[in-house]
Amino acid sequence: MSNLLTLPHRLDKKNATCQAIIETPKGSRNKYDFDPAAGLFCLAKLLPEGMVFPYDFGFVPSTVAPDGDPVDVMLFMDEPVPVGCLVPVRLIGVIEGEQTEDEKTTRNDRLVAVAIHSHTHQKTESLKQVNPRVTDEVEQFFVYYNELQQIKFRVLGQYGPNRAVQLVEKGAADFRKKAEKKKGK
Repeated sequence: MSNLLTLPHRLDKKNATCQAIIETPKGSRNKYDFDPAAGLFCLAKLLPEGMVFPYDFGFVPSTVAPDGDPVDVMLFMDEPVPVGCLVPVRLIGVIEGEQTEDEKTTRNDRLVAVAIHSHTHQKTESLKQVNPRVTDEVEQFFVYYNELQQIKFRVLGQYGPNRAVQLVEKGAADFRKKAEKKKGK
């Protein structure tokens, strides 16, 4: 398997589309992470009984976020997407947040997207079109999910697709810088 972290993100700024790789399917108690050294998805943790990922969760390839991982994305889709699937998505917004662990605070924003091929969400173009109860539940999932790991997650706000595109652009620029730095060693 190739290194999925380096696949092109194919960001189209005008249409707010890009590619995402799913690590954890909707409805799963298992949290998977891609391990580039092994070229495999590995079980990272198990959520408590009764708690599942509310939507598919993954990352935008060829990006890096302030926490050092690829830029996170939560995907609204009609059915759960299998682990490792490359999905063309439309960015509809971002839940910006920060997490504090061992007295160190880091930004950890979560992009929100819909699958291009989704029937249920095909007309959704902004988080403003999503029922506020759904976005509140997603925010609470991230708060509780982090709390289980003794990490404090604080939501800073919800923003639209333009901000999500900016975060992918920044993540892609930081990814290129990191790759160039690695080459220089």
